[in-house]
Amino acid sequence: MKARFDEWRRERKGKAAIPDELWAAAAEVARTEGVSRTSTELRVEWNHLKRRMAAASRASAKPLPPRFVELVGPRGESLTECVIGLEGRHAKLRIQLKDASASYLAALSRELWESAS
Repeated sequence: MKARFDEWRRERKGKAAIPDELWAAAAEVARTEGVSRTSTELRVEWNHLKRRMAAASRASAKPLPPRFVELVGPRGESLTECVIGLEGRHAKLRIQLKDASASYLAALSRELWESAS
């Protein structure tokens, strides 16, 4: 890591900012080696490294939205009306069902999901 920073310092033009990929790598090292030691070895400002670490952990902590959620109601119960809306990058689909059972709705959802995958 130190060699990458030294190489960047030798090749940079003027007062160019440290590239994001170097900051990301430094933040990763600081997680295991500590901020103080990493900032000293890499000759970067402690506060800036600490902020980069915090930003990286916030970005990685965001959970991804579910891609599919299966809803199964009680067996034998019929839904009076159900509307399913699906939206993708290139198309929209609206399905309207009347007097469909929850198990039929689950089977239809599974079939649509598998055909799209």
